[in-house]
Amino acid sequence: MDMKRKKQLLEEYRNRRPEMGVISYRCIAANESFLGISKDTKADFNSTSAKLAANYHPNKRLQELWNHYGMEGFELSVVKTLKYENPADDHTVELEALREQCLVQDKQARRMWR
Repeated sequence: MDMKRKKQLLEEYRNRRPEMGVISYRCIAANESFLGISKDTKADFNSTSAKLAANYHPNKRLQELWNHYGMEGFELSVVKTLKYENPADDHTVELEALREQCLVQDKQARRMWR
């Protein structure tokens, strides 16, 4: 790959606007939901699913359900999306507030991570 193309791809990556929001892993059979905040929903779905598949996720209950029901037993979704201007800013506080709103609305849901 030539340097010009490499610089172009790097610039595009820096300027991308990933979807941020609250992601959900819901076990259909157990009717349990696990909510997490995400600064890049696609990347976090991939990362979390890989940890679960490797039996390496820190949330023991989520891991237990995944081991029992497998990926087909779960519904993955973006519950709420955060609207933001600058992707370089830290949006953790807004994302946590958004997750808290979701937890209030769904009494059976719990945090995926602390």
